[in-house]
Amino acid sequence: MGGIGIDPVTGAEAVARVLAAIEAGRGGQIVTPNVDIVAAARRSRELRAVVAAADLVTADGAPLVWASRLAGTPLPERVAGSDLVWSLAAAASERGLRIALLGGTPDGAARPTERAAEILEARHPGLKVVGAWCPPMGFDRDESQWLALVDRVRTADPDLVYVGLGFPKQELVAVRLRAAAPRAWFLGCGASIDFIAGYRRRAPRWMQRTGTEWLFRMCSEPRRLVRRYLRDDLPEALRLLAEAARRDAPERAPGPDLGI
Repeated sequence: MGGIGIDPVTGAEAVARVLAAIEAGRGGQIVTPNVDIVAAARRSRELRAVVAAADLVTADGAPLVWASRLAGTPLPERVAGSDLVWSLAAAASERGLRIALLGGTPDGAARPTERAAEILEARHPGLKVVGAWCPPMGFDRDESQWLALVDRVRTADPDLVYVGLGFPKQELVAVRLRAAAPRAWFLGCGASIDFIAGYRRRAPRWMQRTGTEWLFRMCSEPRRLVRRYLRDDLPEALRLLAEAARRDAPERAPGPDLGI
């Protein structure tokens, strides 16, 4: 879709693939493209390379699923990062795996990352949250702060790391951190840490099912998202659907030879 390869997996299959790799001692990275990510990757060769290098790529955006169906190569379902954080945590709790959280929106005493860790552990007994870090802005460009984070990740030795810093920062940070936890799986999960903590509300289930979750988020954060969604993402979604329809259209049969 839009020059990005997407793995045709269900949510359950994605979880099973990650668990099998962890049991085999192999780490990896999950990227969950939506229309915004496809648009950014279309404009940047570097970002396309980041997505292409991921070990598992699932379709977060409903328009990607619709476009795949129009193109005749249907993806089985939408597999959003905001859903994977729960399904992976449930599976991890059954196996005693360790999870670390990185990101969330810093807000003084609110500490959504620590709150998200508490909620995950309460919801899934047996889950081990070994790190909940909400670094300050610019940490990835400050050598001392970066080295401190690397040391925390190495010491925690997680099996799963949820990185909620927004695309592409979360993916770029995950790439750099993998050396500190080579057997861990890193999931770029956007606003999911804030969703878990209750710091932000996720769209109702019916909007998630109908592909209108973006409308809920735009109305919830109009200053930040209206321009991005309407100026960049809506045209990209229409472009994806149009490209998919053209790809699936049968070639026109040649007309009769009239000798002209």
